[in-house]
Amino acid sequence: MTVDNINVEAAVKKVNDLLAIEKNISPALKAGLEVLLILITILMNRLGLNSKNSSKPPSTDLNRRKKPGGTGERKPGGQPGHSGSTLKQVDNPDEVKIIKVDKSALPQGNYREAGYEARQVIDFNISTVVTEWRAQILKDDQGTRYVAPFPEGVTRPVQYGAGIKVNSVYMSQHQLIPYNRIEDHFFDQMQIPISSGSIYNFNQEAYSRLDYFEQWIKERLTSSCLLHVDETGVNINGKRYWLHNTSNGEFSFFYPHRKRGSEALIEIGILPAFQGTLCHDHYKTYFHYGVFHSLCNAHHLRELERAWEQDKQQWAQKMMVLLKEINKATDEAGGCLNIMSSEYYRKRYRDLIEEAERECPAPDKIKGKKGRTPRSKARNLLERLKNFEDDTLRFMDDKDVPFTNNQAENDLRMIKVQQKISGCFRSLEGARVFCRIRSYLVTCRKQGIAATHALRLLFEGKRPSFMTAE
Repeated sequence: MTVDNINVEAAVKKVNDLLAIEKNISPALKAGLEVLLILITILMNRLGLNSKNSSKPPSTDLNRRKKPGGTGERKPGGQPGHSGSTLKQVDNPDEVKIIKVDKSALPQGNYREAGYEARQVIDFNISTVVTEWRAQILKDDQGTRYVAPFPEGVTRPVQYGAGIKVNSVYMSQHQLIPYNRIEDHFFDQMQIPISSGSIYNFNQEAYSRLDYFEQWIKERLTSSCLLHVDETGVNINGKRYWLHNTSNGEFSFFYPHRKRGSEALIEIGILPAFQGTLCHDHYKTYFHYGVFHSLCNAHHLRELERAWEQDKQQWAQKMMVLLKEINKATDEAGGCLNIMSSEYYRKRYRDLIEEAERECPAPDKIKGKKGRTPRSKARNLLERLKNFEDDTLRFMDDKDVPFTNNQAENDLRMIKVQQKISGCFRSLEGARVFCRIRSYLVTCRKQGIAATHALRLLFEGKRPSFMTAE
């Protein structure tokens, strides 16, 4: 690595060579210099990490530049087969305004009606609707009053309707807008004064109404043949918690917990009974659950990139090329390779592992030191690819197994956005409210139901069609 035109790696190597041949230096000074060189090497390795060779987000890359669009064969605009969203005229407009021809501006002559040319302007108008329910009161001869029952949910002299609750929860839990800005929205747009306490109560009501949903989705995820799992750190009242995600292409479930490992997974209650394939990023706890495992090759590619860039491991670059080639061949084959192709790529994979063993051998055992000899990052990666060959290459033999664990990471992405906007959750209870509502909305989106419609169904006491179709 070069910093300010100084080749740091060459400088460190030169100092190490001098220390090796220097005989008159004191042991204490030599040991101190060796420690400093180790620290310099560690720091330089960290400086060389970015979003392409580690799990760091792209936002942390120094001098990050957006790649310019290439001049490909495709023309600008929508491509053939793309379903566009161009405005179209409606058959039954809400209002029709007739424009008459100014006959005084026309030449003299006889004119007859020849139809019309229509143009439509699509707009919307935010308005407040107040519905007053008047329950009839009857009295008999003895003066006993009989009052007609109000509709279900109408319990107070003045209260907010379902539309306001839907809009509030949508902005708070789906669009991640802070409470004070939601207050401004209702007051500025509709002159409705809504406090932060009311917004909180709406979220609590949605949370309570979704109790049945949480039980339902856990059962569906447990009985699935494939699950993606991942976790990310979140700030809850200044303390580090873990937000766990269990998902697939149809369902998503989020849950916050103080712990990252088995204690949290047992409390969530999905993985202990799961009997399918678990896709993850090699977190060891996950190997205690499921029958088969599939490791995220997006993580492998980033680690291989680091091994090639920082450790100059030739095998790492070749492995990157091979994994991408296998992925492309699998996609072209419809998601699963035939036996002959699978054995061909598996042999190439094993041959490359043998070549890597020669380039990056295991360290010698240190005499007098107990335990496992420390490995470099490149060596640890090599051993993982060797020992977990089946889990790494499962995507090419099982049509349901993807190349990466991006499904789980994509589902967690908006959680990180929430943390950037709000900074933290104020309480564990607030995090649970957010996770349950978010699980419902993300699942509805995967089922083709828009968030607003999903919340409308919720506050009207109805269930989405995908839950009632069984």
